[in-house]
Amino acid sequence: MKSIYTEVAIFENGDFMLRKITKDDAEDLLKVYSDKKSLPFFNSDNCHGDNFFYDTLKKINKALDFWEFSYEKKYFVRWSIVEKKSNKTVGTIELFHRDSEDYFSNCGILRLDLRSDYENAYSIISILNLIVPYTFEIFGCDKIATKGIEPALERRKALSEMGFCASDEVVKGNDGVSEYNSYFVKLE
Repeated sequence: MKSIYTEVAIFENGDFMLRKITKDDAEDLLKVYSDKKSLPFFNSDNCHGDNFFYDTLKKINKALDFWEFSYEKKYFVRWSIVEKKSNKTVGTIELFHRDSEDYFSNCGILRLDLRSDYENAYSIISILNLIVPYTFEIFGCDKIATKGIEPALERRKALSEMGFCASDEVVKGNDGVSEYNSYFVKLE
């Protein structure tokens, strides 16, 4: 398999497709990142204070530029989640390999940002089943971790059904002080 930083793989099933983000996603992503119902579920841990609330095309385009820059620097990969029936981008998935001094070393950190009307167990399982089975190989990790805060009942249900387990471990912040919790982990 080619390096994910050489070519971003496309994953699809009958409902959704994951493909590399593009500037053409801006208008659809504005609906995702300005959705105040979705905002609490976005994982902004270790993101230097960015909470991912983008309520203008200018802010979305700035984020798209940063995500492309980060891909070029091999920091992370961000896919657009396209609902096939409507051909609309309804969210994003970010994945990266994390090495650290805490439990979450040799770990694929998965960030799932969805428009609130897709924050349901069926959609989440359908979307995550596209990428999770390949994450261990693509990102060379022995575990996958993703955030599932207590109010995210549908997300937590979906993660449990997919074999993720709630962890008491915390992600240590890049600043050496912050700690982040509410992670679900799936081991290889």
